[in-house]
Amino acid sequence: EELAAIRARRLAEMQMGGAGRGGAPAGIPGLSGMGGDAAAKAQQQQQAEEQRQAILSQVLTPEARERLARVSLVRESQARQVEDIIIRAARSGQLTERVDEKRLIQLLEQLSETQKATKITINRRGRLDDDDDDF
Repeated sequence: EELAAIRARRLAEMQMGGAGRGGAPAGIPGLSGMGGDAAAKAQQQQQAEEQRQAILSQVLTPEARERLARVSLVRESQARQVEDIIIRAARSGQLTERVDEKRLIQLLEQLSETQKATKITINRRGRLDDDDDDF
């Protein structure tokens, strides 16, 4: 709850600070014509990411957030997939309680199993098993 309040204050400060700046940074060549679109798109992505983080901070326990942060250092794509699963469940109302560290570990294991199931391995013959040596 404290963390959510701090994030909300920081978000409000960033929104107030960014409102007076305008669009693209001045003095950078090439951003005058399409700078508004790029700046708007960047701002939209930033807002979407802030919204993701806000949802995750409400849904995850502090321990689960910490573990997810550690996972994202090693496997960013896997952490992102787990975040997507959790956010989808939260938006659809499937979560009745906060996701704790145990549940997060279960989600990570399920995701690993599905990725292992789709893995293709190629076994190559070694040099000693070459058929050309059979004279």
